[in-house]
Amino acid sequence: MSSTPHPVSPRPARYSGVAILLHWVLGIALIAIFGLGLYMTGLPFSPQRLKLYNWHKWAGVAILALSLLRLVWRATHRPPALPRAMEQAMPGWQKVAHHATHHLLYVLFIAVPLIGWAYSSAAGFPIVFLGLWQLPDFVPVSKELAAAIKPWHEISAFAMAGLVLLHVAAALKHQIIDRDGLLQRMLPGPR
Repeated sequence: MSSTPHPVSPRPARYSGVAILLHWVLGIALIAIFGLGLYMTGLPFSPQRLKLYNWHKWAGVAILALSLLRLVWRATHRPPALPRAMEQAMPGWQKVAHHATHHLLYVLFIAVPLIGWAYSSAAGFPIVFLGLWQLPDFVPVSKELAAAIKPWHEISAFAMAGLVLLHVAAALKHQIIDRDGLLQRMLPGPR
């Protein structure tokens, strides 16, 4: 019996169509829900504010589902490696920042909606997704717990917004200043 090693498939030069779709849909959804969150918290108590809070919760549930799908896709499909010349030219701190930013974004994609869900549950406001399906409470109703959780939803959302801005700035730097074509790996279009 010979133990011939299995060939390792080469890493693709571009992200897959599914990865590209999930990236852009999630990116647009995050920008929209962050903007909605900023807008709705400044409104006086009204039916409009309540409606927007429900939309925010629905979007959070959808973002959580998309994030989990994206995480599963990423775990089962190898992403493209950085181009060799780029990786060799990149200082060590940029490599650390590159990987840390991506890992922290994945953590926050899941943590921010879960913290929001926990806050909503603790505050006694159930999440009824699309007005049709009531999700189970994530934590028991407790005003003290709700008061403790609420700032963490805001802090983590702002942290994610900051990382998204950093991610966009880095992509634009590669596109406009470095002109290295890195962004092409995540743009829709012909392979």
